[in-house]
Amino acid sequence: MTLQQLRYAEVVAEVGSMNEAARRLYVSQPSLSEAIRGLEKTVGIKIFNRVARGVVLTPEGEEFMGYARQILNQVDLLEDKYSDGNSYKKKFGVSTQHYSFAVKAFVELAKELDSDQYELAVRETRTYDVVSDVANSKSDVGILYLNNFNRKVLEKIFREKDLEWIHLFDCDAYVYLCKQHPLAKKKKLTLEQLSDYPCLSFEQGDNNSFYFAEEVMSTYDYKQIIKACDRATMLNLMVGLNGYTLCSGVISEDLNGSAYTAIPLDEDVVMEIGYIKKKDIPLSIIGELYIKKLHGAVPADLFKTEN
Repeated sequence: MTLQQLRYAEVVAEVGSMNEAARRLYVSQPSLSEAIRGLEKTVGIKIFNRVARGVVLTPEGEEFMGYARQILNQVDLLEDKYSDGNSYKKKFGVSTQHYSFAVKAFVELAKELDSDQYELAVRETRTYDVVSDVANSKSDVGILYLNNFNRKVLEKIFREKDLEWIHLFDCDAYVYLCKQHPLAKKKKLTLEQLSDYPCLSFEQGDNNSFYFAEEVMSTYDYKQIIKACDRATMLNLMVGLNGYTLCSGVISEDLNGSAYTAIPLDEDVVMEIGYIKKKDIPLSIIGELYIKKLHGAVPADLFKTEN
C-alpha cells in the first residue's frame, strides 16, 4: 500500500468516476484502474463498486477511506509544516449546521488563500453529517451547537468517534423572521405569540431525532412545523408564509440579505456554539486561520463567555 494509491482512491471516491479522477490526477485511466485494483488486492476488500455512471464506495470502502483520509491528513500536516515545494493542492473542509457566520468565515478564508495552492470545501448539512464528515476526515472542522437537551447524546457520539469538542461562545436563542412579518417590530417574542405562524426547521433525514435538531426547543408542541433542506428555501418560506425559525441570532447580512431580523426569544435557553475536530490531531495552518476568521465573523462581546 502506498501514499500514491491512497491519494488516487481519495480522488476517485470524491468524484465518483475513474475517467474524471484520471483527468484530475494527470494519469491514464488504465493506470489509475490498475492502481486501485492493486490497492484492493493489498487490503483484501473491494473498495469500489462499478455502476452505470461511474463508481461508488462499498460499505467496507467507506470504512477504509475513513482511515485512509486520516493518514493523508497527517501527511498533509507534515508537508504543510516542513515542506515548501508541494506540487499538490492542500485540502481544507468545513462542515456546519446552517450558520451564516460559519460560511462568512469561510468566505473570508477563501479570499485570503491562493486558489492555485488550496482546494477548499464548505458543506452546510445535517447535524449527524457534520459529525460524520469530521469523523471520516471529509472535513477538518465541524460547526454545531450544544445545549442542556442534546449535550449528553452528542458528547457520547463525539467520544465514540474519537472527536474533540472546542467551545467558542454562548448565546441566547433568537427568533429569525422577515422584516415584513407582523411581529417583526417586537422587542421580544414568546412561543405563544408565534403560535399562529409556521415554525421552520431544517430536515435531518434518517437521523431525525430531537437531539439532532438544529433549532432549540425542538420538543415543543408547535401548531404547525415545516421542514426545509437548505437555507435559501428557509428564507423563502419566511417571506412567503410568514414563517420563523429559532437560531443563535448571529446573522450575516452580507450573505442572507437585509430583509430579515433576529428578535430575542423570551425563554431561558442558551446555545453553546463550538466546533469538533479529530482528537489529538492539531488543526492545520489553514484550520487555525479558519478559526481566527470565525472569531472575526462573530460579535466580539460573545467571546467574553469563551472557556
